Amino acid sequence: MTLRTLDSLVESVGTLAGTRVIVRCDLNVPLKDGVITDDGRVRASLPTLNALINQGARLVVCSHLGRPDGAPDEKYSLAPVAQRLSELLGKPVAFARDTVGESAHEAVAALEDGDVAVIENLRFNAGETAKDDATRRAFAEQLAELGDALVSDGFGVVHRKQASVYDLAEILPSAAGLLIAAELDVLDRLTENPERPYTVVLGGSKVSDKLGVISHLLPRVDRILVGGGMLFTFLAAQGHKVASSLLEADQLDTVRDYMRTAEATGVEIVLPTDVVVASKFGADAEHVVTRADGIEDTPFGASGLGLDIGPDTAATFAEAIRSSRTVFWNGPMGVFELAPFASGTKAVAKALTEVDGLSVVGGGDSAAAVRQLGFADDEFGHISTGGGASLEFLEGKKLPGLEVLGWSL
Repeated sequence: MTLRTLDSLVESVGTLAGTRVIVRCDLNVPLKDGVITDDGRVRASLPTLNALINQGARLVVCSHLGRPDGAPDEKYSLAPVAQRLSELLGKPVAFARDTVGESAHEAVAALEDGDVAVIENLRFNAGETAKDDATRRAFAEQLAELGDALVSDGFGVVHRKQASVYDLAEILPSAAGLLIAAELDVLDRLTENPERPYTVVLGGSKVSDKLGVISHLLPRVDRILVGGGMLFTFLAAQGHKVASSLLEADQLDTVRDYMRTAEATGVEIVLPTDVVVASKFGADAEHVVTRADGIEDTPFGASGLGLDIGPDTAATFAEAIRSSRTVFWNGPMGVFELAPFASGTKAVAKALTEVDGLSVVGGGDSAAAVRQLGFADDEFGHISTGGGASLEFLEGKKLPGLEVLGWSL
C-alpha cells in the first residue's frame, strides 16, 4: 500500500485553487497563562500550510490541545495558536470560536483563495475522541461540511482512531501532508537497514512506557543507553537498592529478561555508573553524585531520590552517541525542568548534535527538553513531532491514522 500524498490529492480533486481543504495538524503546544512556551509544533506545520496556500487552497486548520474532556474550556482554546500561526505565516488567520457551529461555518464561508482559518479545539466536542464508532462518525460528518478535502498532517495523533484523524479521512478525499511524509521517511531509516553503529537512548519516567519499543528494537540495534526514571528499575533488577527513587517493581522480571536477551544477542545495554541523588524533589534540594550501586549510601539514606544521571555516565553516553551513525533518543535523562538535574539531558542532546549520521529526537518531553536547554531544531537530524506515534511505529504497531491514508507496514 502507498501513502497518499499532496500530489495524489490534486489528481483526485483537480486543482486545489478555490478548494476548501481541512488540514488536521498537531498544534497541541504547551501553554502558560495563555502564552505558548514551545511553538515547535506550530512551526512544523508550516511547510504543508504554505504549500497549500501557494496552490490557492482555502485552508481550514484544525487540531486538539490538551484534554478538555469533550466540552469547551477556555484554558485549552486554540486562540493563541491561531495568533502565532498568523505571525509565522505573515498573513491574517481567522479564528472560529467553535468547532462545527455557526462561527466555524461563517469563518469558512469568508475564506478566499490562499486564506487560512483555524477552528476551535476539536476536543471541545466529545465526538472527536468517542470510543463509539457512530458517535465519532457523526462528528466527522459535521467536520466534513467545512471542507472538500482533507490533508492529514498531525503525526502526533496518527496512532489514535479519532474522528478528525480516521473517520474524516474516510469521508473526504484525503492525503498525508509533508510533515507526515517526512516523519515516515525518518522512521523508515531507523527500521530498514540503518547505518551502524545504531544506538537507542531511552529515558523518561517509566519502563512500562517503553516495553514495546525495547522488545521491537532489541534485535535491531547495537546498544541501548538507559537513563531517566526508568534506570532505577534496571538497577533494582541487578539487585541494587534505589532508595526512594522511581521504581516499577512489577517490571523487574521483564527487565531481567531484556538484559538476558541483550547478552545472548550481542546487544549492549549501557546502564549508569553514577547518579545524582537529592534530598527531595525541588530545585533547592540538597544533592550529591554517588555510584549507581550506592544510592542508599548518601547522607539522605533510604529517602534519597535519584533525579539525573551522573557526570561519568553522561560522558560515557555522549561518547557512545558520538561514535554512532544512527541514534534515536526518546525520554530525558533526568528532571531537566529543574536546573540542578538537567546536566545529563543536556550532555545527551549536545552529543546528538555531533553525530556523523542520522540523529533523531523522538518527540514529546525530549523535544521540549532540547528547546528549553537552548538547542535549535536544525542542530539535529530530525526532531519528531509525535512521541507516542513514533514509539508505536518503532514497536511495529498499526497506526490507524496512517492506514486510512493508504499506508501499511
